Amino acid sequence: MFSNETAPNETALTEPALTEPAPTETARHGRVLVGFDGSEPALHALDRAVDDAVRRGEAELEILCGRPWGRNPVPGAAYTAARAALDRAVARVTARAPGLSVTPTLTAEPAAPALVRAGRAAALTVTGTRGRGGFAGLLLGSVAQRVAAHSRGPLLVVRDVPRRERGVVLVGLRSDADMEALRFGFEEAARRTADLWVVHARQHPDSPWDDVRLPTEPAEAVPERAAAALRAVYPDVEVGTAAVRPEAGTALTEASRQADVVVLAAHRRQCPFGLQLGPVTHALLRHAHCPVALVPVP
Repeated sequence: MFSNETAPNETALTEPALTEPAPTETARHGRVLVGFDGSEPALHALDRAVDDAVRRGEAELEILCGRPWGRNPVPGAAYTAARAALDRAVARVTARAPGLSVTPTLTAEPAAPALVRAGRAAALTVTGTRGRGGFAGLLLGSVAQRVAAHSRGPLLVVRDVPRRERGVVLVGLRSDADMEALRFGFEEAARRTADLWVVHARQHPDSPWDDVRLPTEPAEAVPERAAAALRAVYPDVEVGTAAVRPEAGTALTEASRQADVVVLAAHRRQCPFGLQLGPVTHALLRHAHCPVALVPVP
């Protein structure tokens, strides 16, 4: 446990590429990672990460602060302020969940690559929509965008304002390629003792992002068949299914009003400017009314 007398972890000044290969073995049990910079959105993300760690039972929480002094080679006052902010963050966690194990980490890496690297072995990485210095009018900051595009493990992007719990987990399902996201949704619903809504949503068939082989069966049958494969594994989860027509992003955004979290498979495409997410995912990250969980597609 970190206190005023114990320094946080401090990593070497390195900046590994966001696209470095993942390790051959990844242990995703027992650790929730949250990006933190002391801003108001980061506090909301921190609180959500604490709650998620508690729901996971024996999980630990790591609070990661990425190079708060920006491009200045001399940390100076920014370093001291970051250390103090991590102190306050740990105190906040202790007050919210006294028994939770907390590891604060102050790294010399920029926040985005640090979260991508550390998140490869985490059960869940959590980030806010906007960090310190983000423009109020932007619903998704640059760090959240970069982590969403490159994260190798499950990522939760938290909205700025907490909401009353609805008792619903929403999964947007496009095809059989999204089964890992559906499994994550079942697990999340079981942890929350919540209902699960599985919504089959397809983009327009002419969309350049839809290179995944789509089901040929009737749309309404797709989510029911996919959910049936996991109902026996999670018998206590109440499941509802539906199908929506384009625009899928608009339909899922509207459905997110009644959900505690919306879960999507992260289909990434190589573009001239690097890895990019599809239009539905972009729409949800910017406009969803609840936190968005992204589960990478292998």
